[in-house]
Amino acid sequence: MLAVELAVGESEAMLPARSAQAIGIEPGHVLGLSIARRALDARRRGRRSLLKFVYHVDLELSASLRSPALDRALRAGRARIVPPPARFALEDVPSEVRARRVAVVGSGPAGLYAAWCLAANGVAVDLIERGPALRERSRAVSRFTRTRELDPEANLLFGEGGAGTYSDGKLYTRTTHALEAPILETLVEAGAPPEIRFDARAHVGTDRLHRILPALRSRLEAMGVRFHFGTRLEGLVLAQSGETASPRHVRALRTTQGEIPCDAVFLALGHSARDTIAALAAEGLAVEAKPFQIGLRIEHPQALVDAGRYGEARDPARLGHAYYALVAKPRSEGALGVHSFCMCPGGQVVAAVAQPGLLCTNGMSNSRHSSPFANSGLVVTLGPKEYGGDVFDGWRLQERLEAAFFTAGGGDYHVPAQRVPDFLAGRESASLPRGSCKLGQTPARIDALLPETMTAALRDAIRRFDGEIPGYAGEEGLLVGIESRSSGPLRMTRDPVARHSLAFENVYPVGEGAGHAGGIMSAAIDGARSAWAFLGRPD
Repeated sequence: MLAVELAVGESEAMLPARSAQAIGIEPGHVLGLSIARRALDARRRGRRSLLKFVYHVDLELSASLRSPALDRALRAGRARIVPPPARFALEDVPSEVRARRVAVVGSGPAGLYAAWCLAANGVAVDLIERGPALRERSRAVSRFTRTRELDPEANLLFGEGGAGTYSDGKLYTRTTHALEAPILETLVEAGAPPEIRFDARAHVGTDRLHRILPALRSRLEAMGVRFHFGTRLEGLVLAQSGETASPRHVRALRTTQGEIPCDAVFLALGHSARDTIAALAAEGLAVEAKPFQIGLRIEHPQALVDAGRYGEARDPARLGHAYYALVAKPRSEGALGVHSFCMCPGGQVVAAVAQPGLLCTNGMSNSRHSSPFANSGLVVTLGPKEYGGDVFDGWRLQERLEAAFFTAGGGDYHVPAQRVPDFLAGRESASLPRGSCKLGQTPARIDALLPETMTAALRDAIRRFDGEIPGYAGEEGLLVGIESRSSGPLRMTRDPVARHSLAFENVYPVGEGAGHAGGIMSAAIDGARSAWAFLGRPD
């Protein structure tokens, strides 16, 4: 693999020659080239934005090649030998492991790819999902938008595909693992654009996900996976003394549809299944408090962001709408840092709620990024020392703020909102700019709803971000909230190698709800890695 740069406007047909030049070989030695990663570098240099594409390419070179320049590039880390692609199916899985029946709880990315990896190796899988299949879920979401009648089991958080179904379909991750490639390949085969294999900001879009998820389910069913929709996990049935060698062994799940027997359990619950997680913790599941992110969502006209990132070179047809990732480190000890999260170019703000009386915002976009708005979370990280000593204090803080924002919005799922200059000045907005949230927005002093330390950190960060994107702190900026589910405050502890729970030997906590991932791809990889560990190949 080799890193190569092209200026905006240069053709990808130049990549073989540019790659050969980078490692000092003749172009004729390049027999084949594939793009492993493509990223647009739009970082500003002073007031200018010098745009370029950065490619990581895999080269097939002639066997006769002997190049000191290539050897130097390999030694310097400018190039590396690419290992063969990973496969879900493993060799030499013991027959007694294949004979086990596994229950996977949750149909988000961690659950789907744990099930995929298990089924690819001949293991019988029951996939249990508290919400409905996607068609019924979509009807419930449309009904909520139209009537504001919330179904606690069918909404933007619960149902086929998990919360990620309505959270933009972003596939980029900082996690690097060999399983990333086969996961992306299944998505392409199910209808995702081929570019997700290499785009650094790979994005499917909520609209495409609604076609891809049923295709994935059909593939899983063909592999023998049995889906149980509308089935909520309520507890664990432990083996009786003498049934197994261990007293901490689960033999069945207690669900709203009766007991489901199993030889192992994968818990892919998602970060909002608080009722289920609390019930399992009461039964002995080992959990601990962890840092989590909380803040607000900010929205601007997409044209403002494009101008700020691309400058005069802005050309959405060629470059796509501009994305940003901003960080404001704390200025002093004890202060809070702020970073942007889940930035949605051409997106919309949604109310991601599953419990009546609470309000939480999120962002999403369709595949074409066709909205005239750009939105992003602006969050701080709170550790257990900041939010309390009890393992459930993070939940309590989330719910307290979610209830306050629900009330501030009028108690009918309008999102409370404040112009950015008014947030900075500490005053209610006399009027609001047009926004993207279909549930509507209402003026509120959201600066006064947050803890003072959070408000101070956000004010400082927004002023600093205005230096990177001119107009970021201006009248066209709108803040809504609260952004409280970007991550969860609990972690289900597990063995670092075997990946099973520290409390139950055949329970495997996976994904974002277990506190071991953040985002679609990292959750999918985490589920598949734990399936590998169950099959006897921990990595």
